[in-house]
Amino acid sequence: MWERFCYYGMRALLTFYMVDFLFQGNQPNDVIGYPALKGALQAIHGPLSPQALTALVYGFYTGFIYLTPLAGGAIADRLIGQGCAVVLGALTMATGEFLLMNPNLFLIGLIVLAIGSGFIKPNVSTQVGGLYCDGDSRMDRAYSIFYLGINLGALLAPVICGRLGHALPGKAPHWHYGFAAAGVGVLVGLVIYLVGAKYLPPDPRRRQQEAARQNVSPPNSGARFDVRDRKAIAALLMVAFCNVFFWAGYEQQGITIALLAQNDTDLKTIFGTLRPEDVQSFSALFIILFTPLVIGFWGWQSRMVREPPPVIKMAIGCVFLAVANAVMLIPAAAADHGEKISVLWLFFSTGLVTVGELYLSPVGLSLFSRAAPVRVASLMMGVNFLSNFAGNILAGYLGSYWEKMPHTTFFALIATIAALAAIAIFILGRLLGSAVEGRTVLVPA
Repeated sequence: MWERFCYYGMRALLTFYMVDFLFQGNQPNDVIGYPALKGALQAIHGPLSPQALTALVYGFYTGFIYLTPLAGGAIADRLIGQGCAVVLGALTMATGEFLLMNPNLFLIGLIVLAIGSGFIKPNVSTQVGGLYCDGDSRMDRAYSIFYLGINLGALLAPVICGRLGHALPGKAPHWHYGFAAAGVGVLVGLVIYLVGAKYLPPDPRRRQQEAARQNVSPPNSGARFDVRDRKAIAALLMVAFCNVFFWAGYEQQGITIALLAQNDTDLKTIFGTLRPEDVQSFSALFIILFTPLVIGFWGWQSRMVREPPPVIKMAIGCVFLAVANAVMLIPAAAADHGEKISVLWLFFSTGLVTVGELYLSPVGLSLFSRAAPVRVASLMMGVNFLSNFAGNILAGYLGSYWEKMPHTTFFALIATIAALAAIAIFILGRLLGSAVEGRTVLVPA
């Protein structure tokens, strides 16, 4: 919860901070590394407006948030163990947030945050899987509960950090307050983790060390992977590749949807007027509301022997993303003609996206936790996050075209990508067979 509070707290501010403040006037010239970064991006993409530059920087940063878990998982597996990695990651993320309080250190702060996240994400996720025995069918639902917990942080962060940092119209912003609150949040999480660490199972590295002292070979500790291990790894790599296209559409919430909320949306509701950053809390709210329903639905399907296998669930997730963007074609047409759209469109569309997320993301965590050979468990969890890395890079690239094409064309493009991803993942699930038989099953028998 608190690690996500840290991440989503600064993400709620990130696009607005760059577009409205950091990349305006002469301000960027004081940011360490900015001239080199902009020069490199413009060499590839040509001249960039502040909005286009923001989308690309957002994409690269959020992408690297999901690339660094590959290294963080490997370091935990081979050197320091999962528990130590989580502690190191929390301290590093807090440092990154505090660096963001100084605009000149903006890019350095993003790098430090990405490094810290790389230590936390794969290792906390893998520890959840360690609470269950191989083949326990409850693991999909366990990861959904875990997902519910972390999204409490994602719900609170935009409201708290956004209001602390993002100014009301006509008033000066206090960006540093928002970043500071996010840093304090992850430190609170660290304290909770240390207090509760005694309830977690020993991580694989510690079990292997204990087995070595007793001259006992734990499962999957041999010098080479067997045939089943290699097939499982290959299958997981293909699943991770297909996930890229889901995340490219999903992450528009922090780029183009944020800009749509700020510039083209009537934020008045019967409960009062919302702030643009509040829209980014919609997804977390729906996760909290929908997770019990989805878990209950899967439980009913399981009792009826009709629960889809993990890969098919992930294909269904992409279908919901495609439908959500197709729905947005209606208000996008009005926005293209200069009209303000109702915030209810964003609310409804986000609800559909969130159902898709629940069918893909926690299921993916469960799949990688169960199917990966135990001695590379954290590394393969990092591979799962590698799809988020590529997806966020692609999201930033797509987001840079927000100002260059009609909104209807943009949403049609995202809907098409999501639909093609759904078809590809479904076909992949049918072809993989029982590539990870004995750990999980990707398609019905």
